[in-house]
Amino acid sequence: MEDGFSSYSSLYDTSSLLQFCNDDSASAASSMEVTDRIASLEQRVQMQEDEIQLLKSALADVVRRLNLSEEQQAMGTRRGPTKARPMIATLPLRPTVNNGTVLPKKGSGTLPSPSGPGSRKDATTPANKSTVRRANSNEHVGTLTRKDSGDSKGNRTRAGSTGSNSSGKRSESKQRDPVFNAEEGYVKMFLKGRPITMYMPKDLVDNYSLEARADLPSNKLKLDWVYGYRGRDCRSNLYLLPTGETVYFIASVVVLYNVDEQLQRHYAGHTDDIKCLAVHPDKITIATGQVAGTSSDGKQLAPHVRVWDSVSLNTLHILGTGFFDRALVCLAFSKSNGGNTLCVVDDSNDHVLSVWDWQREDRLAEVKCSNESVFAADFHPTDSNVIVTCGKSHLYFWNLEKGVLVKKQGLFEKQEKPKFVLCVTFAENGDTITGDSSGNILVWGKGTNRISHVIQGAHEGSIFALCMLRNGSLVSGGKDRRLISWDSSYQQIQMVEVPELFGPIRTVAEGRGESVLIGTTKNFVLQGSLDGEFTPITQGHTDELWGLAIHPCKSQFLTCGHDRQVSLWDSSSHQSIWTKHMEDAAQSAGFHPSGAVVAIGTETGRWLVLDTDSKDLVTVHTDGNEQLSVMRYGPDGNFLAIGSHDNYIYIYAVAENGRKYSRVGKCSGHSSFITHLDWSVDSQYLVSNSGDYEILYWIPSVCKQVVSMETTRDISWATYTCTLGFQVFGLWPDGSDGTDINAVCRSNEKSLLVTGDDFGKVHLFSYPCSQFRAPSHVYGGHSSHVTNVNFLYDDSFLVSTGGKDMSVMQWRIV
Repeated sequence: MEDGFSSYSSLYDTSSLLQFCNDDSASAASSMEVTDRIASLEQRVQMQEDEIQLLKSALADVVRRLNLSEEQQAMGTRRGPTKARPMIATLPLRPTVNNGTVLPKKGSGTLPSPSGPGSRKDATTPANKSTVRRANSNEHVGTLTRKDSGDSKGNRTRAGSTGSNSSGKRSESKQRDPVFNAEEGYVKMFLKGRPITMYMPKDLVDNYSLEARADLPSNKLKLDWVYGYRGRDCRSNLYLLPTGETVYFIASVVVLYNVDEQLQRHYAGHTDDIKCLAVHPDKITIATGQVAGTSSDGKQLAPHVRVWDSVSLNTLHILGTGFFDRALVCLAFSKSNGGNTLCVVDDSNDHVLSVWDWQREDRLAEVKCSNESVFAADFHPTDSNVIVTCGKSHLYFWNLEKGVLVKKQGLFEKQEKPKFVLCVTFAENGDTITGDSSGNILVWGKGTNRISHVIQGAHEGSIFALCMLRNGSLVSGGKDRRLISWDSSYQQIQMVEVPELFGPIRTVAEGRGESVLIGTTKNFVLQGSLDGEFTPITQGHTDELWGLAIHPCKSQFLTCGHDRQVSLWDSSSHQSIWTKHMEDAAQSAGFHPSGAVVAIGTETGRWLVLDTDSKDLVTVHTDGNEQLSVMRYGPDGNFLAIGSHDNYIYIYAVAENGRKYSRVGKCSGHSSFITHLDWSVDSQYLVSNSGDYEILYWIPSVCKQVVSMETTRDISWATYTCTLGFQVFGLWPDGSDGTDINAVCRSNEKSLLVTGDDFGKVHLFSYPCSQFRAPSHVYGGHSSHVTNVNFLYDDSFLVSTGGKDMSVMQWRIV
């Protein structure tokens, strides 16, 4: 138990806290002014609350660890996630929601609820309470259309379905069922009405039946690790919990990462991009808000807030389904009333600010906040009726009076009004502090809307983050990559500059002891102190991600994307081994069978070969001027096949263990761009798919097409990444338009098949998958089209990459 509690000593110095609480120097006999005495009492109460929170969090972490050890012991017999845990009765108990279903309320626990008193009413959504009329915004979420087409692949609909059987984009006319021709030994399936003929191995013809049912695989996937962080366009989304876990999000997953223990847990209740996060004063309850989405069957998914328990990972409440528009951009719990209220700003045209009694799922008030962008919203620390919002051209002080939010505008007076007010925090005495795009820090007197102090030119350029530390000092971070601390009279104490590699500072959070956590716009999470260096604890890509290659004999994989970044990862340590920046956006990658080199294909027709150990450039070539979608070495390492968007497959002879390349020629015959390639086990043949659903076979050494089905039908393939073929046609969902499935991979021991689709889903099938509409296990987590999937060399893990969500997810096969 000592280890369990030692991690908190650096978070809260409890001895000084108790000493302060027992100090009677601020008694009624004191000569202090009444206001000072009140401020002192408020501070004393806050510190006592901190002590209580610490004890609750410590207990919560002990319970979590006990549950974890119980889970590990029961791993052999357990099926699926545990809903109820034996120790959970010692925690504050609340009704929980799992998969959208409200569970019955349990008996009272041995601790008072950290959310304060008040019994829970029946969950109701007060849809009739809306008094805000939104300008040019959809009334009902059912008619929502996703405006942010940038998050879709080309012009495809983007989604994050919760359904367990994603069924593709529905075509208006019913898709024709496949046809089996026993005489010729082929199955003909139809995509968008186009016939695709797939010949089966001869020894399967006699016993094959289209009506036979495929089985679900006995294996399942469990999310093991999420690589990446969303700092590029999100704020205030990084916190340290008293349990030692750093909490942040990427795609539709909230990550709880214990750096010391190198463990991640994941809250996966969301169905699409998470955009904001708030931690309750009890440091256990967390709220996260997501964008609107579209399910795989075309239904609109409403933006909403999920309130959940960070110990059990159970959903407690779902707020605002049908009320919010487009997305949620800001979230904050109140601080002075036990965290009973939650303020939310959505991304509608009017950026509606609403206040909720989140335990009763009851909306207390709402108001049009601004028709310009809103960047931050927070409750005043000592007055739960006061909310401050800021954004483009505005700073508003809101007062909640009898269910109505009354606005006071911040008066800049002699101070030049900034274009953007970007962040807000509060001083110990109740003053409001803002950072803006002019690089100034402004202090606003408690209870007023006027400036009481200015730090002119605190930063060069925009100030993105302000954080008030426990010791009373203020830390600011901004576009100039500088992190500066200020004392209580706003004099500079220390300044440190974050290296350019990591990018501008997006958010700052207090770490353990003297350390701070930083989230950057280049999607790094850094840990360090103001007088030392910062080291990355999480890093990720910053633009659309497509390339994925698996090392042939080590637990390593490589990713590359449109951010021109190539990264080699270790799946065991979950760390980046190296990262290299390129001149062109990268699209594809493939390792040489020796593992000594890796080939990278770009969007411009250039391709490079890098040394795996040193990341040095081995060679560079150009074929055509369009994107290279596939880089695939033959199993014997003597050839490299490159599939291009110009409809050709370029073949190179490879020598000196992947260090010397000479062009053999190009395979010409496809009438659309190349999408997938696979080599035969003996490296003599190549099979390719194209954008118009062709399946062609080749002898790559002479760049000749093979048209005889008798030659090709019994070929054994070293890999199976083609989406079209007899062994895999069962993976296509009903009504598919042929573009739904982006990537396919067969496991190395040939019993599993995994796919990544346009709806953010990873599907696990049994292999071979040669029965129509084969069943699959379905896994969410990505919030964009899943661009690539691949098993590690020993099938211990599966790796998936998200396109626009820029995340890399590692799944354990169980």
